[in-house]
Amino acid sequence: MARLEQKQSLRQTLSPKQILQARLLQLNSLSFEAHILNELESNPVLESLDQETDQETDQETLEEDNSLDMDPVDSNYEIIQPKGEQKDLLDFPLPDKPDFMERLVKQLDDYSLSSLERSLCEEIIWNIDERGYLDIELTMIADRFDLEEEDLFPILNIVQNLEPKGIGSRNLKECILVQLSEDTHSLPYLIVSECYDDFIHKRFEKIENYFKCTRDELKAALKQIGKLNPHPGEGKITGRETVIPDLIIYKREGKWVIRTNDKGIPELVINEMYKDLSTEKSLVEKDKKYLKERVESAGMLIEAVKQRRHTLTAVMESIIQKQPEFFNGDIEVLEPMKLQDIADEIDVDISTVSRSTRGKYVDTPFGIFELKSFFTTTVEIGDGIVVSNRKAKQSLKELIDNEDKKNPITDEEILALMKDRGFPLARRTIAKYRKQLNIPVARLRRII
Repeated sequence: MARLEQKQSLRQTLSPKQILQARLLQLNSLSFEAHILNELESNPVLESLDQETDQETDQETLEEDNSLDMDPVDSNYEIIQPKGEQKDLLDFPLPDKPDFMERLVKQLDDYSLSSLERSLCEEIIWNIDERGYLDIELTMIADRFDLEEEDLFPILNIVQNLEPKGIGSRNLKECILVQLSEDTHSLPYLIVSECYDDFIHKRFEKIENYFKCTRDELKAALKQIGKLNPHPGEGKITGRETVIPDLIIYKREGKWVIRTNDKGIPELVINEMYKDLSTEKSLVEKDKKYLKERVESAGMLIEAVKQRRHTLTAVMESIIQKQPEFFNGDIEVLEPMKLQDIADEIDVDISTVSRSTRGKYVDTPFGIFELKSFFTTTVEIGDGIVVSNRKAKQSLKELIDNEDKKNPITDEEILALMKDRGFPLARRTIAKYRKQLNIPVARLRRII
């Protein structure tokens, strides 16, 4: 038989206000703007300040001062103009630049295709990812048109022979073979088609024995393969998310100025009429309750927006203080720094710093950087001295960049060389850093 028991315990819970502040803090600038605009539409009590008068005044001031080359926010902000003769781009008509995908579709006009064949080609083209590869299984396209997968092979071949060649391939092997298909009896084509596994793992001796070719013939074939484009869509297909900085920093009179990048977000206020109406005694209780909830929700949002700006600015200011070398221009130097260091500095919880830096970017005079990139773990190099692991990674990369590619150094050899450079790391640490730098093992770095 179940027995009733009474227990007393302490439990910490977040208030709705704290939950909203945490939610807004973890949003990047694009998501934050979308959230604010959505709230403006859904909450009738919330409205934005009319900024038309301010904008007109700013424009008049700019025209009077004839200072269009200066930042209206801060006239002391130094703008570095690119070197060389500059031409006014407004003197030239803007060229019509069709989208890459549209150019691929346009190329189909050169083929005598039936309506169905054209539709199939376009279906393949619009399912190409940012690298230029087919992003879905061919069977899925076939099923949509009530066809067999084999029926689409000739269609896929048409797409793959558009410019750039290899577009729409299903894997790297197919992409290379399409680009070599003009001569299917050539050594480069045969190497990829018959010895692909040995080719990608650089087992050159096996390839030589298989084709009975000389080392010079193999070198020439590999050189020809190396000239091919493994990612025919890279840089052409806009499939990646555009990075919009959440913070903008610049120097003025020797001091760093920090601004949150939220110009597109209107200043929020509570409509005074609705605010007064929510306290009216003559109002129906149901309506009064609704208005009161909306007013409270609007007030929490306005406070959360202010808190977000304050927290992001405080985090960025603390990062600048703890990374003086980087922000003095030596961007290769980072001091060891953890999330907890910033949390202690600005007296907030570590989770707040994590939300402030995850997926957030800052626009600096040296480029755009993710806030997370300023945090590095430590490496002890002896005598109690600790440095950022970034220095160890840079040293490891230098070793590999300067190695003999015909006889690349192994992780064991890197271990000894890093110790000579003052980094007594474990072998698993060497392997971890190498993977983080996207550097393959020695066998795959070898060339002939």
